[in-house]
Amino acid sequence: MGKGGVLHRYLSVGEVAKRSGLAVSAIHFYERKGLIASIRTDGNQRRFPRGVLRRVAIIKVAQRTGIPLAEIGNALSGLPNNRAPTTQDWEKLSSRWRDDLDARIEQLTLLRDQLGQCIGCGCLSISDCPLRNPGDQLSLDGSGAQLLEVDHEFSKV
Repeated sequence: MGKGGVLHRYLSVGEVAKRSGLAVSAIHFYERKGLIASIRTDGNQRRFPRGVLRRVAIIKVAQRTGIPLAEIGNALSGLPNNRAPTTQDWEKLSSRWRDDLDARIEQLTLLRDQLGQCIGCGCLSISDCPLRNPGDQLSLDGSGAQLLEVDHEFSKV
C-alpha cells in the first residue's frame, strides 16, 4: 500500500522495537501478555497502531519503578486499544501507582537503615536484630548462630 494507505498509519514490529529502544522479542512478549495489540496483514505480518509507542513507554516507566507486569496489564486494560494513552490517562495510571510506590520506598528506606545495624553481627542471631530475629525468636532454638544452620527454616528465606 502507498504512503497514504491504511498500513502507513501502522508500524511493523521492527519499527516499534527501533523507536521504543526494545528488542523485537520484548514487543512480542508484551503482545503475548496482552499489554499491547497488533493487527495482521494479509501476509500475516504484525502491524501496530502508532499509539502503541506511548503504551510501550508507559510499560517501560512502570517496570523501572518496580510495578509488576500483571499490575501494569490490569491498569492498561482500562484504556482503549484504538488510541494512544493521553495525559489524563497517564495521570490516572500514575496516581494509582503512587501510593504503592510511596509505601515501597518507605519499606526500603527502613530496611536500608536497619541493615546498617547488623552488618558487623556475623551470625545475625543476636537478640536485637530487627531483620532476621525480631523479639529474639531464635533463642528458642538454642544458642549459637542458628541462621547459619542449613536445616533451620529461616536459613531458606
